[in-house]
Amino acid sequence: MTGIPRTALLLTAAGALPFLWGAAMALAPDPAALPFAREMPAALRDEFVLSRYGLVILCFMAGVHWGFAARASGSKAALGYAVSVVPALWAFFTLGGAQHMNMVYLAVGFLGLLAADWGFWRARLAPSWWMRLRLPVTLVVLACLVAGVAG
Repeated sequence: MTGIPRTALLLTAAGALPFLWGAAMALAPDPAALPFAREMPAALRDEFVLSRYGLVILCFMAGVHWGFAARASGSKAALGYAVSVVPALWAFFTLGGAQHMNMVYLAVGFLGLLAADWGFWRARLAPSWWMRLRLPVTLVVLACLVAGVAG
């Protein structure tokens, strides 16, 4: 299969929505005053939306990479497993300080994920369509994290 499966595309797009929301919250002068935000829980209207959700997705993608590594064998599998745990360890050791630095660390983490995506794709452990899905969504995520730093 060379095309991106519709379900993967739709779920990836849906998964980008909290990043877009977080960027909007970061850039809004008073997020709680936005009419559509008033009914949402306070945790979805604060400056930490991006870092909380970014942490979840960074670790989720590390798990996806573990699955790719499981398709390999020998030293290729060992390297893949090692690469797949790096994003979660990165997040564990870097996040938790100043919010703007959390955004920077997450951006570095997502760039690392993209590099790992490319490596797994080149090794034919990821689907043929993988980079056509991952590159655009990673660019959106990075733009949202930049907005989080600017906001």
